[in-house]
This record gives sequence, C-alpha cells and structure tokens, in this order.
Amino acid sequence: MNEPDAAPAGSQPAPSNLVLRVLAGVVLAPLAIALAYAGGWLWALLVTLVSIGLFAEWLMVVGASSVALTGAGTIVIAIVGFCTAFGALKTAVISGFIGGAIVTLIARRKFFWAATGFAYASAALLASILLRQDLVNGFAALMFVLLVVWATDIGGYFAGRSIGGPKLWPRVSPKKTWSGALGGFAASLAVAAGFAACGIGKAVPLLLVSAVLSVVSQFGDLFESAVKRRFGVKDSSHLIPGHGGLMDRLDGFVAAILAAWIIGFLRHGVHSAGSGLVVW
Repeated sequence: MNEPDAAPAGSQPAPSNLVLRVLAGVVLAPLAIALAYAGGWLWALLVTLVSIGLFAEWLMVVGASSVALTGAGTIVIAIVGFCTAFGALKTAVISGFIGGAIVTLIARRKFFWAATGFAYASAALLASILLRQDLVNGFAALMFVLLVVWATDIGGYFAGRSIGGPKLWPRVSPKKTWSGALGGFAASLAVAAGFAACGIGKAVPLLLVSAVLSVVSQFGDLFESAVKRRFGVKDSSHLIPGHGGLMDRLDGFVAAILAAWIIGFLRHGVHSAGSGLVVW
C-alpha cells in the first residue's frame, strides 16, 4: 500500500496532498478503465507508453539515465509492445532478449540495474497486454487485478493513517505499518467477494487469488521502496500530482499483474490467461 512517507503514523495527511491524490485518481482511474475496456491496440498503446515511462524513471532512480540508454530502451520496449499487440509474441520475446542485451551493454558499469529495470518494465508490458488479450475473460481478469491493487492501496492508506501501530518493515519503508498491510489485505478480499456475487468466478478460489495478489502487490511496493532507499531517492518523479512518478503509483500493479498472468498462464495457457485467473 502507498502510505505517504511524510508525517508520523496515526496522524492525518496534509489536506492538499490528499486532495491531489483524489483528483489524480478521479482522472486516471476512468481513463485506465476505458482503455482496458476498449482493449486491442488502445490498451497496448497505453501500456507501452507507461512501460517506457517506468524504464526511464528506473534509470533516473538508479543513476543510470542517459540519452543513449533511455533511447535504446524506448525503442526496444516500443517494438515489444507493437509485436505483442498484433499477435507476434515470439518476435516480441526475441526482440526483448536482443534489446535487453543491447541495453545491458550500453549501461556498462550500471549493467545490473539497467537490465533489472528493463526486465521490470518489459514484464509489466507483456503481462498487461497478454492478460487482456483473452477474448472471453480478458477484461474481467484485468479489472479484477486493477481493483485488487486499488483496494489494497486505498485500504492500506486509510487503515495505516487511522490506526497506525507497529511498522511493517522500517528499514525499507519507515512509515508503512502492519495495520495498513492488513487493511489493504481485507479490502482486496471485498473485491473478490464482489466478483463472486456478480457471478464472475467462485468465491473461495477468487478469495485465495485476491489474497495472493494483494500480498504480492504489497511486496512490489516494498521492492520499489527498497530500490529508492538504496539510491537515496524519495519519489521516482513528480509526474502524477500527489503520487510521485509512475513507479510510485504502479509498483504494486507491476508485481500483481505479473503474478496474475503467471497464475492464468499455468491454468489455461498464453492466450486464455484471463480465464485461467478468474474462472474456477
């Protein structure tokens, strides 16, 4: 969950920051849902642009940003996104491996961090597009992941701020609390219950899947916090008012969408991962 890093636990966030967070959510959430519903090249375009942004921010966070490295990564991610969107998955994967090798070579002494960032952005790209490409349940599966992540974030934010208590992992993220983690977890279960009540999947499996995705989402948040702490960075950028950068906003989603696609893929294969996630 994305509890702010300012103000002690148990206190209320600054009203201006909370207003910015709400306004950003009001604008961005409907846009994401609309493009997710449209699917096809529109969703793939959004995901590709966001993945390019994630890679660029990652390079800035780890101190490896350069015109050559950012440009090479942008081109490769764009190619991977285009190929995946139009069904050329093998070409996308091959391009990703070759492009990743090129990015690593350009990075030189920062090769490990550049390669990790490229894998991070590429995994988010592939999982987001492939999950949605399921013609039967792609949209439902994608919405399930989005809502679980959003519920985890929102539940964690308000539970952590209102209850406070022991810190979750103070060395990595000093302001995150166990109450926030449990609040986000409980909120994610409500999403699964809602889907089951609407006849989309069975209650027990969806509750288990939402539990896994909520926990993975929170680990994704902690992973990004650990990377930023390693390099002494507070926000990955200031692109989104009240939230920071794309990495700050999407850290949990990146981890959750990858886990969701793996679950769906293991059950129903590459082209029906959405059904594999929500149909039990």
